[in-house]
Amino acid sequence: MKKKLIAVAVAIVAILIIAYFGLGRGLFEKYSYGTEMADLQEHFGVSGEESAIILKNEKIADKALIRDGVCYLKFDTVVDKIGEGFYFDENYNGGTLMFTTADGTYETNLDSTAYGIGGEGYSLPNAACIKNNGLIYISADYVSKFMSLSYNIYDSHVYILTAGGDYDSMEVTSNTQIRTLGGVKSPILREVEKGEKVELIEAMEEWSKVMTSDAFIGYIENKRLKSAGLASYGTPIAPDVSTFDPILMDEKVVLGFNAIAGTAGNDTIYSAIEEAKGMNVIAPTWFSLNNNEGDIRNFGSTSYVETAHGKGLKVWAVADDFNYRNDNGDTSINDYDILSNTAKRRYLERNLVDAAVSLGVDGLNLDFEKLNSDCGPHFAQFLKELSVLTHSAGLTLSVDNYVPFNFNDFYHLDVQGKVVDYVLIMGYDEHYHNSGNIGSVASFDYVCYGLDKTLENVAPEQIINALPLYTIVWKSDGGTVTDSYLTFNNQKEYISKYNIKFDWDESTCQNYAEWQSGSATYYVWFEDSQSITAKLNAMKARNIGGVGVWRLGYGTNDIWNLIGLYKETKTESSAQ
Repeated sequence: MKKKLIAVAVAIVAILIIAYFGLGRGLFEKYSYGTEMADLQEHFGVSGEESAIILKNEKIADKALIRDGVCYLKFDTVVDKIGEGFYFDENYNGGTLMFTTADGTYETNLDSTAYGIGGEGYSLPNAACIKNNGLIYISADYVSKFMSLSYNIYDSHVYILTAGGDYDSMEVTSNTQIRTLGGVKSPILREVEKGEKVELIEAMEEWSKVMTSDAFIGYIENKRLKSAGLASYGTPIAPDVSTFDPILMDEKVVLGFNAIAGTAGNDTIYSAIEEAKGMNVIAPTWFSLNNNEGDIRNFGSTSYVETAHGKGLKVWAVADDFNYRNDNGDTSINDYDILSNTAKRRYLERNLVDAAVSLGVDGLNLDFEKLNSDCGPHFAQFLKELSVLTHSAGLTLSVDNYVPFNFNDFYHLDVQGKVVDYVLIMGYDEHYHNSGNIGSVASFDYVCYGLDKTLENVAPEQIINALPLYTIVWKSDGGTVTDSYLTFNNQKEYISKYNIKFDWDESTCQNYAEWQSGSATYYVWFEDSQSITAKLNAMKARNIGGVGVWRLGYGTNDIWNLIGLYKETKTESSAQ
């Protein structure tokens, strides 16, 4: 019996020992640190010549190309992530990469190590741009000649820095690893030694997301980190590239658009000057695209310019992309065909400047209202190249724009703010002729929204807000909506003729009227002294560069007196 008890006890002890070691091993395996090294190419999602991009402290989706030890970045990566400026025309001289500065346009051809500007040539050790799988790549070294950029190439990734700043630095307190995820079993990116400094990206309960000095982004346990205070990225050296300086007037701009439908229309300058007492810039609608080659129709008159100058007015000749089409029913003219073709685009630029100089005007005003989203990058390049020419000729360059929304952001106010002198916002057409959409032409909130959105990209002293010297009378009859224009100078007679009663509408800051006549209902949001005063006050509050009016021939003494008072307020830049 005693022997049986001993045998049972031994068996129980053996079972306990086996269970202890089995459980201990399981616990050890559960809580011990994994030693698996991450496959870096798999981790970064690259193969062959590809290299991941770490931009400041973030891995972006785009990939770089490392060829013969040279880092190449996709054209779209540069434009979207680093900075706007480069332009590529695959059909110009076999494929040309361009970058326009205030001095002119730097150009290099596909696969070429040479680049130049204005007849001056330079050379590179490697091609500035190449094509790979149908995509254009620009060497990081070439990008850094025009944009602040520094970079380092590692085995599977490239680190890129475009701007300085501070970050939270952490010191590693003991030898450890940086892992792909937070967890002791997560694969290791690399070993990290005691004393190394890492950037804190995100602190969590037990682990922190960090970046090492060689741009590995991963996770380290909090117990192996301590704060090392603030550290600086350092700032890439800014390239020595000329930038555009706007040509601004020393007083607020008061611009009147003078609609000229033919050379005989130039005689309207006399009545326009008589009407617009506070005006200092007159803008005749003289130039219009008339084919797809870059030619323009020209109604300009030197005597008109001499008359304006004699009255102390500057002349900014308007160039549009729609009047010739409308006058002649020509639907074949296409902005994209001209602007996307470098030879045609530059021919148009030269035509506009030559016409302006020959007439003796003081500036050009672009009114391109037929653009679509495909034109965006080409229109931006057009403005840069044109600005070089206008500034060289001493001409002021202004550009007309719709009130900015997401659907028309391809007009690139961000570019305009850097390369043109004045950005004019057409603060009207909130509800427009023949739209069938009844409402105010230019409510107060609509105008303020347009100004505030523009101010996100353009300095206030460069902004001109154009006001409508008209409104629209809407007629709704049996579900059909029609409309007609009502100008300032006809408004009083119209109100009296139809005995219209109106009330101030606080939501639009306009006098509103609605009345019935037969089966039809009429609606009108009047532009008058009250509504214009509200808009001018909003413009004063934002300290913008001036006011425009569409158009001369519509105004009254009351309105021009208000505009004259507005003109007396100085922008900060001109008052200094």
